[in-house]
Amino acid sequence: MKYPLSVGSIDEASRRLVGVVAKTPLQFSPRLSKETGAHVYLKREDLQEVRSYKIRGAYNLIASLADAERKRGVVCASAGNHAQGVALSCSRLRIKGTIFMPTNTPRQKIDRVRHFGGRYADLRIVGNNFDESSALAKAFAKQSDTVFVHPFDDERVMSGQGTVGKEIVHELGGKIDIVVCPVGGGGLIAGVGTYCKAASSDIAIFGVEAEGAAGMAASLAAGRVVTLGALDKFVDGAAVRTVGQKTFATAKKLVDKIMTVPPGAVCSTMIDLYQNEGIVAEPAGALSVAALSQFKNLRGKTVVCILSGGNNDIMRYPEIMERSLTHKGLKHYYLIEFAQKPGQLKLLINRALGPDDDIVRFEYLKKNSKETGPALLGIESAKKENAAALAGRLRQHKIVFREVCPDDPLIGFML
Repeated sequence: MKYPLSVGSIDEASRRLVGVVAKTPLQFSPRLSKETGAHVYLKREDLQEVRSYKIRGAYNLIASLADAERKRGVVCASAGNHAQGVALSCSRLRIKGTIFMPTNTPRQKIDRVRHFGGRYADLRIVGNNFDESSALAKAFAKQSDTVFVHPFDDERVMSGQGTVGKEIVHELGGKIDIVVCPVGGGGLIAGVGTYCKAASSDIAIFGVEAEGAAGMAASLAAGRVVTLGALDKFVDGAAVRTVGQKTFATAKKLVDKIMTVPPGAVCSTMIDLYQNEGIVAEPAGALSVAALSQFKNLRGKTVVCILSGGNNDIMRYPEIMERSLTHKGLKHYYLIEFAQKPGQLKLLINRALGPDDDIVRFEYLKKNSKETGPALLGIESAKKENAAALAGRLRQHKIVFREVCPDDPLIGFML
């Protein structure tokens, strides 16, 4: 079968990346292997200098430019990892790069791009979101006759990302059964899938997307590239509204299955990786590991999970903890209608709450002009089943309440 990419182009990219890109460890995970019954390895792309695999594709494209193209310079749009890869590539190759980043980009990511690019990176912080910033970057590239470095839908970028697959195959040889790969725009899975399937058609390629940002799954189901309407941007490194035409064509031929994972499960995986292996993964980086629980039978199989990046802003951890606890059913929010008379809070605490229920949030304002007043109650508990018991006791004592569901807009306000 002829693929849109070739093993030769990935081999060429591998030679081009020598001395620039680290051959990242393929780390065996005793914990995940025990949990799944498989032999689970983590491909640690979070250990690249820019803490993600994106340097591979960006450098391969820019380094392959003709001299005349290099003189014109390059331009890209990114809210994170791709920008860092382009910035470092420009600095190493001494090529002028203009990098467009949306105005809502965290300061930490902007500072990292400046650090890697130095005097070779000209940052333009414009556009209210990535789509606006990308449109401005493309218009700038056309007007200034500079080379646009696409984050995924370019054969040179896909070939660079494919070197991840080459390293996996060369280290494990014919022992690989499954490669689990995060999917955003599709550049990584296109490159990895090309090399792995060429090495052995028996290697299964599984892609993983976040629920609410599953553009590749939607496109494969439709048989064509589709643009998502609503987009959940929590797993920001893989939140892409429209996957690439070239990456889609490759995925259609090579990918065995696309899986989706809820953001709460991603958060739980990030916490588990940090607490057990000491790995700081970004949400997109944890996607492949988060999907392991969905596999039916992995016993005895050799599974590689690509941990694609570790650029996580420390300021996000309170939300990550919150989403993880909610996903596990260990944290719940309730709106309670308290009768405006003494002893109501005492009744709640003494009669309704269980021994493992902990009040972590309570907001109440007494209004003498009304018979009842609402209170916001946040409860953490040691066991998932405690929530049903709590609800039963609330009803038993005739305490009027409504549970605030995770997708309720009020949750977004609290977080």
